[in-house]
Amino acid sequence: MFMFLFLVVTLAVVVGAVTLAVVGGGESAPLPEAAPERLDDPFPPDRPVHYADVERLRFPLAARGYRMADVDDALGRLAAELAERDARIDDLESALAGAQAPRVSIEKSAEEGRQ
Repeated sequence: MFMFLFLVVTLAVVVGAVTLAVVGGGESAPLPEAAPERLDDPFPPDRPVHYADVERLRFPLAARGYRMADVDDALGRLAAELAERDARIDDLESALAGAQAPRVSIEKSAEEGRQ
């Protein structure tokens, strides 16, 4: 009976010591909060985004996945640049079509003059 009581008291002391060590009973202040990882703007500000820039893009992990603000910022930048490129492509295609139209009418006039 004495041995059983000794084991129960020893177990209670060990559990109490481990609990104090884990909770931090010896420290006067809790551990400081770690600074959250933030995504630095991975896209170069001085040139358009290239395929390789998107390929290298890695978002830091947060408690429940990725930080929504980081993902939103990156997608917003990509969307703006894609819209700008689409507008530029439309302008160039319009300019090309406009440049080719007089050439076609000149060729038709030349053909009609030969007949």
